[in-house]
Amino acid sequence: MKKTIILLTLVLLASFGFAQKGKVTSALTLKESGKLDKALETIELTIDPNNEKAEKSIPWPRTWEVRGEIFQAIYQTKDENFKKLSEEPLTVAFDSYKKALELDEKDKFGKSLKIKFTLLTTDLTNQAVEFFQVENFAGALKSFEQILEIEEIPMMKADSPEAIDTVIIFNAGLAAYNAKDYDKAIKYYSEAAKHNYNGGRTFQLISQAYELKNDSVGALKALQDGFKKYPADNGILVKMINFYLNSKKTDDAMKYLELAIKQDPQNPSFYFAQGTLFDQIDRPDDAITSYRTAIEYDDNYFDAYYNLGALYYNKGVKQVEVAQSLPTNVPQAEYDAELAKADEWFVLSLPFMEKCFSINDKDPSTLESLKNLYYRMKNMDKYNEINEIIENL
Repeated sequence: MKKTIILLTLVLLASFGFAQKGKVTSALTLKESGKLDKALETIELTIDPNNEKAEKSIPWPRTWEVRGEIFQAIYQTKDENFKKLSEEPLTVAFDSYKKALELDEKDKFGKSLKIKFTLLTTDLTNQAVEFFQVENFAGALKSFEQILEIEEIPMMKADSPEAIDTVIIFNAGLAAYNAKDYDKAIKYYSEAAKHNYNGGRTFQLISQAYELKNDSVGALKALQDGFKKYPADNGILVKMINFYLNSKKTDDAMKYLELAIKQDPQNPSFYFAQGTLFDQIDRPDDAITSYRTAIEYDDNYFDAYYNLGALYYNKGVKQVEVAQSLPTNVPQAEYDAELAKADEWFVLSLPFMEKCFSINDKDPSTLESLKNLYYRMKNMDKYNEINEIIENL
């Protein structure tokens, strides 16, 4: 009698297990017929730990594989009511397929799961693009990271073990950067740079991420590493120059400026930056040469004209101070002679300030300089004209 009871119990248990696996099949059938709400409701019962009947279906890999398919279908559906069934359907699908793979110790479902992961990668890529379009950069980053995780699964990597998906790695960095997750941006950009993706531009982005973390040491090192690898990349060179300029490291800035000019001798911005440096270290003659060279290569380079005009103007102001510092008992002729020297500088300044005015007739600094110059030169018509412009700004 006992044997009969045991046998009946085993039969009942087996039937119970088949019944639960049958629910997984039912969930799949509901999904195929477009009844995603019913499919979801059914599959969730098969993995509910509070459901005693789910004891056999929870450890079955196929349960989780079907669950992944249902959530992937929720992402793909055009029906807005079904879309509301899950906030992150692809993440749930991703986790479900991973769970199926983890439980599939005998590799019964390896081939079908490989297909599922491949299809999921396509959906995750599309989702990342959608997130970018609505500026959900954190969501895009998560999607790219899930793709990278899928690509590292041994069975996915088996076909091309040496392949590196630099596009996804770089885009993960881009998403992280825009999401203001600068540590991850540096991580993914650095990985992309290791594989030569996007050349020197990637090193510039690494440097920018460090800057936004207020890590000037890391920012400079990224540029130096980029320069070693891409010494002809002007983008890196310009950022290095600007870094040294902002850090008041004049000698380093000058060294890299000279190198930049050697690489691109017709770039006016390099000569302008060089002129600014010469200005800062009180080498006015060299500054004048650099500014004039910048103008030769760009006849409408406002900043070069302005700095050149300002340099002459400031020399005139200093000469006025020289004249005014003379003792009060010096002959008037001597005082007038010193003052006339100032006017010589003002005369040199004027055409450059007038050129600035022709390029931008609303610039306050230019207008103020012209007003003072015309006043000193006793050109009251021009003085009044400029003064009227200033008053009407």
